[in-house]
Order: sequence, then structure tokens, then C-alpha cells
Amino acid sequence: MQSIRKIEVSTGIWWVEVPGADIRVLCGCPADAVKHLMKRGLIAPTEDGGVSFETGPNVILLSDVMVQNGTFANLGEFPVLQMLYRQGMIIPGHPGNTGVRPLIIGSPEQVLAQLQYIYRGNYGLISEEELIDAGATPEQARERMRLKLKFAFGHICHPSELIDTQAIEGEAVEIRDGVFVRRLRLNVFEFSYGDASVTVDLNLQPFEQYECPYPLGFYHMPREYFAVVHSGEGDGWDINRASMGAVLMFQGRVYLIDAGPNILHTLDALGIGVNEIDGIFHTHSHDDHFSGLTTLIRADHRIKYYATPLVRASVARKLAALLSIEPGAFADYFECHDLVEDQWNDIEGLEVKPLFSPHPVETTVFLFRALWEGGFRTYAHLADICRLEVLKGFITDDESQPGITQALYSRIVDDYATPVDIKKVDVGGGMIHGDAYDFRNDTSGKIILAHTALRNTIAQKAIGSTASFGTVDVLIPSNHDFIWRAAYELLMGYFPDIAHHQIRVLLNNPVVTFNPGTILVKERQPAESIFLLLSGSVEAIHMNGGARSVLSAGAMIGELSALFGSAVSETYRAIGFVKALEIPCSLYGEFVRRNNLSGEITRIFENRDFLQRTWLFGEVVSTRTLNRIAKEMTLHRFDAGETIDIGPEAVALVVAGSVARILGEHVVEVLGPGDFFGEELAIFWTPSMFRLKPQEPTHVFLVPASLLAGIPSVRWKLFEASGKRMTSIFEGEHMGRVVLQWHEEYRVDVLRLDTQHRRLFEQANAILDAADSGRDLSEVLSLMDAMAEYAKYHFGEEEALMLRHAYPETETHRTRHARLIDQLADMRQLLADKKDVDSAEVLAFLKDWLVNHICTDDRRYSHFLNSKGVY
Repeated sequence: MQSIRKIEVSTGIWWVEVPGADIRVLCGCPADAVKHLMKRGLIAPTEDGGVSFETGPNVILLSDVMVQNGTFANLGEFPVLQMLYRQGMIIPGHPGNTGVRPLIIGSPEQVLAQLQYIYRGNYGLISEEELIDAGATPEQARERMRLKLKFAFGHICHPSELIDTQAIEGEAVEIRDGVFVRRLRLNVFEFSYGDASVTVDLNLQPFEQYECPYPLGFYHMPREYFAVVHSGEGDGWDINRASMGAVLMFQGRVYLIDAGPNILHTLDALGIGVNEIDGIFHTHSHDDHFSGLTTLIRADHRIKYYATPLVRASVARKLAALLSIEPGAFADYFECHDLVEDQWNDIEGLEVKPLFSPHPVETTVFLFRALWEGGFRTYAHLADICRLEVLKGFITDDESQPGITQALYSRIVDDYATPVDIKKVDVGGGMIHGDAYDFRNDTSGKIILAHTALRNTIAQKAIGSTASFGTVDVLIPSNHDFIWRAAYELLMGYFPDIAHHQIRVLLNNPVVTFNPGTILVKERQPAESIFLLLSGSVEAIHMNGGARSVLSAGAMIGELSALFGSAVSETYRAIGFVKALEIPCSLYGEFVRRNNLSGEITRIFENRDFLQRTWLFGEVVSTRTLNRIAKEMTLHRFDAGETIDIGPEAVALVVAGSVARILGEHVVEVLGPGDFFGEELAIFWTPSMFRLKPQEPTHVFLVPASLLAGIPSVRWKLFEASGKRMTSIFEGEHMGRVVLQWHEEYRVDVLRLDTQHRRLFEQANAILDAADSGRDLSEVLSLMDAMAEYAKYHFGEEEALMLRHAYPETETHRTRHARLIDQLADMRQLLADKKDVDSAEVLAFLKDWLVNHICTDDRRYSHFLNSKGVY
């Protein structure tokens, strides 16, 4: 038997097993990692002493970066649940409970983020104060906390009470029983046991994506007036089906109900491009309904997010914990629309009523209706409901004890029984999922059983129907094709200054359908027609550069080739079913000539072509959005050795040449064509620690930051790249230049505050680097001003937490904060008056100002806030 075994499970997922030490490591845990392990037989059913349970991992290795190529890289919620319950590691008397707890290993920052994300995944909002802050009344907050504590067996338990952790930094660390792991470089790890060793690389290559564990096929979806497309009937353990979800079509517009794992594969299978999604209705924050959110961020507009304030707050806190960002940043990626619970909310003619549903995290089910002949047509989506038998056992008249009142129980029974035309029901069973038998007397027109990995029993089949992936229930049929409205709106967006009657000339052409895998336009051949993409997704394959980009609704394919008779420079291929408006080249050429658009289109196309070939813009950014950027960006030249300063209003893209990113005297990274810089200050308002110098004459495009900040997919990629760069510095070989080093003993064990403290260290080092490198006094002062603004924000966050939880030393701490702001202002004035910078003096000041405050004043509140459930 091998002493150490390595298996590639799927893209970005590895299995390392050391039988002699009983170590089984899941390396990398994107969405549905558990299903991949099941498919490979690495999680399998077994039996011991008459007890059936599963095998599986007992260690999780986290990715050094939380997001890779736009997708969550660390989603340990289901792997941890599999270890605790399906393996039995937490169940008393269970053969799988050997006293060994699940172990999470990785960088200190990722391990802490993972614990906080699991914490929020288990409980959502964790106190009456948080519920009230999110919009609950005091009475609602008390009622919801009583219920939450009943699900939690009377105690909100931080994951650190159930899970062991081990930080991996510079040196090799022992996992257990002679098995060691060490980081070789960013996201590359070596496991060793005795004389044997294996290396695991968790990095995804550019344009590479995590794989879907189940096949879906392809479906041709008509745009109906009001219909439900069944896009998920399984649960988080079903290896053959997507998790429970649905696509709603209303008046030709597309809405999602929840966003589970592999949602992009779901959309591709249904012939829906992400730019076609108008909004998402969100029930709750569990991973099988939550982890696809980053796919929706790939749109080139902020998709509308519909949920009650409590659900939104719960989801935002979980996302913030996972990514070490502020909950308020959720609104940077989604257009949030709060729904009123237990009332009909009008969404442009589609009415939706969210109903409270008992669950460990904030959850609502949804009723939808639309007006039609004889009244309303109705659909109910009952995801993650609770068995009535379980709820009945929660009833207690003692309001000081965890549980629910008889009145709340009766209300929930009535809500679940609301008669509708079509009702999709969670029948997953257990403590927190539903039971088909609760609906045996339901008078709805059609009941669909979902959210289970099990086959339906004979009795269940007598109660409800099933729905295979891609089937459609039409509630109100359409009497015209909504695809023409989409074509008209896209053409008007593409040519906003052209008269409507001219647009109708282009519109009077056929809409064609392409089957999955069909080539629309082929590389090195002239285009015979231009295709305006209306639905579905198309991949543009750049064979010479090896790049791939994905186009969604609004893309104009073959445009420049049609205008100038040149060969197309890439191949365009349908991913799923695709609809496109086919415009003859001759007609389009005459349209462009008559409207005097040739020069502008040529310039914009050349710039747009460059953008589409970059990683930053290469996926699902529509032609209309790319045109806007291509029109506004400007070309600049920098000489070799010149210090580049683009200011805070732009992000730079390298067109030709190379730019060295320098920390102190060390070249940390060399940027080439297609790479970018300047996002730290322009998008995230954090002064960069780096200096930038061309290594040769270099041309760059400067793109206004105001344009990029409003494009969720681009902002997300900038966030991912910025996080990876900072991780490589704080975790990597460049630590020697960072004068003020972050150490784990500086932690206050409140994730958002620790993240802000690290950000202050980054800003302090940027000041020290500028001072030590002899840069202009004005630059040093500007960096100090930025740090002062961020410090005020951070101090306000600390003080708000202290006030909310009645920390007894709040006023003393607030006074010290005020003194620190004054001290920073005094130091700034001293430097300005001297007109000179002494780097040693600045170092001594910042070390005292920052490190001493964290290690003395801040660490005093750590235990107090943790005791209040704040981590």
C-alpha cells in the first residue's frame, strides 16, 4: 500500500490520503466538492455494528485565494456537515465518532474567514440586536431568536467548538501523526509522511473553471408570458441533479429563484445568458441556494436582488465573512430591492409574497401570481421548509425558553397550505426539511416534490408529481414572441442616437436559432452576416492566443469583418441553444454609411477587440458595455524607468511593453499586455504599496474608474486579482520588505476588524515605502490623508460594535480613538512644516500608533465581543 496517495478528483480539487495516519484531505473545496467525492467513490456508504454511515475526508485544505476565475474557491459548509453528521464525527456513540474532529488547514486569513462563513451559514443573524438592525421589530427579534435557539439546541455554537484548525504559513506544520504540510508558493502545497511526499497545486489556469459533477443536456426555452422552468429538484447531496431552484419567466423577462452551485451550467443548459437575468428572488443563505451568487456577479449590470431585509442581511453577512469584506459591499454587486414579508409586492406586474419559514437561518418561501382571465395564476416555491411534526414539538407557552408559540405554528401551517396552481415543495426530511405527507390534503392544482437525493416512495408518488430538469409549467401562455422586444431594446442600446425608423430597418430581419456546439462564424473566413446575440451564450475562441471569452445577450458578432470584408479573427461557437438576429452584411454596411458611423465603429471595434482578449473583460461583458468603455478609454505612453502615476480616477491596461510592480527595491511582478494596475485606489480606495515603472517604452489604456465600478463582473475580477496580489505578498517571499509585519498575535478574533487592521498595515507600509524611497513629500502626505480617512471609518466600525453590545470600556476606547486621529494629524503637520521626511521617524511613529494600539487597547475587547457571539 502506498504510504501517501494523491488523486485528482476534478479541476481544482485533489484528494491526499495517508492510510497509516488515518488522514484523508480534501484539497480545495469549491461548490459541490462533496458530490465530486461521491462520484469518485471517495465518499461511500459503509456500515459498522449495524450503523450505516459514510466514509470521507477528515481534513480540508483551503485555497490561498477565496475566489478563482470569478468563482468561490472555499465553500466548506457541506464538506464539514458531511464529516460531522454523515460520517458521524459529532454524533454521540456513533462508530464514526473517534474523538477526532474535522480539521481545516490553510492560510491564517482563509481559516478564520472559513470559520466565520460556516458560523453565518449555520445561524445567519446571531442576536436580537442583529435582527433589529436588519429591520425586525423587537417582538419579531425575540420570536425569531427563540426559534433559532430551538434549532441550535439552546446554544449558538461557534464552529471553533466543533472544528479544529491549523494555520499554514512559512514552515512545514504537522497535521497529525507524522503527516506534514508546507506551502511551496501561492496555492501550491507539499504533503509529506516519512520519506514520501506529494505536491498539490490548487491554482486554476486562466479561463479554467470548476467542473459540474452531473450532466444536464441542452434545452430550447421559449420566452413565455408566465411560466416556471424547473432547473433543480435535488439537494446538496444529490450527485445526479442540481439543487432545488427554478427559473421564472414573466412577460419574456427571466428571474431566478435562488442561485445554487453550478448555476452557470444550468443557464447554459437552458440557453439563457447571464446578461438576460433580470433579477433573483432569494430564499436563504445555505450554500445549495447561495453559492451561485458569484455567477450572477458576472453580468455586466447589477442584477436585481429581491429578498426580505432579514434574508438580505443574513446573505450579505455570510458573503462578507467568506470574502473578508464589509456587508455593505453586497450592494456594489447587486441592485437590492427589499420585499415586505407577508404582503404582495409588485415587481413590474409580477406579484410576489414572501412568507416567513422556520429554519436555522433567516428564510422565506415565495408565492408568485400574475393577473389573467378569471383571476390570478399562482406559483408557490417552498424551499427549505420544516416538517410540521418537528415544528409541533417546538411549541411551548414559556416564552423564556427556546421554541415557538401555538399562534406562530398555526400561521405556518396555513401558509404552507395556501392553494395555488403549481406548488414546488421541499420534501428532504430530517429536522430542517419538509415532508410530503404534510401536503397530502393540499388542494393546489399541482404539487411537485423536490429538494431530496432520495427516490420518492409509493406514498409520496401518490401525493405529488416530479419534474425533470428543463421541464416547463406554463401558467399564462404567450401570444407573441418576446424575443423581438429584446432585439429592439438591444439595438436601441447599441445605437442610442439613431432614429427609431432606422433601427427598425435592422430589426426587420430573421431571428435564427443555433444548436449547442454550432459555429456561428469561423476564424479566417469573411462573415456573410452579422449576428446580434439575443439569448444564450457564445464562446469566442482565439486560437493564436489560446484565450477564450464568453458573450451573452447584446454581443454583435462579425461586425468589422462585415464592414470591411476582412476575415474574422476568432471562431464563435454556441455553448447551448442560441437565438440571434441575423443582419445581412450589405444591409448593415448601408445602415452604417447612411448614419456616418464607419469611423466611430472602427475605432470602437479595435479598442473593444483588445478588451475582449483580456482576462479582465473576456467574459460576458456585453458589446454595448464594451462599446461604452472603448469610447471613453484613452491611450498613453510611458518611457522606460519613468515612475507611473495615473491618479485615483482610472485603471490602466497594458497594451504593449511591460511594467514592473515594485515593493521597496524588489520587483514583485512584471505586467505585460492585457494586464492591469491601479485598481487598489481607483476602485477600492486603498493606497497601493507598490511603485510602477516601465521596463521598456510602454503603452497603456486608461479606463475611467467610474465606468468599471458599475460593472459587477469587472469589479469582481479586480477584487479577486487585488486579493491574490496582497495574499502573495503577506504570505510569500516578499515579506522581508514589509517594514510593519502583520503577525497572528495581533488578531482580535473579530474577522471584519482583523481585516480592517490588516488594511491599516498595508496603508502604513505604503507610507513607509514612499518615505524610504525618497518620493515627493506631497505623495507621503496624500497617503497619510488616505490612511486618516480609513482609520476614521475603522474606528467608527469598532465603536458601533462596542455600543451595540454594551462594552463597558466603550467611552474610554472612543477617547483613545480621538487621540489617535489627532496624533496622525499632528505628524502630518510636522512633516508638512519640515518639508522633509525622516523615514526612521515615520516608522517609529506608525509602529507606536498602530501596533501598540492593537496589542493593548483593541485586544481588550476581543474576549468580550466573542462572548456576545461576535467573531
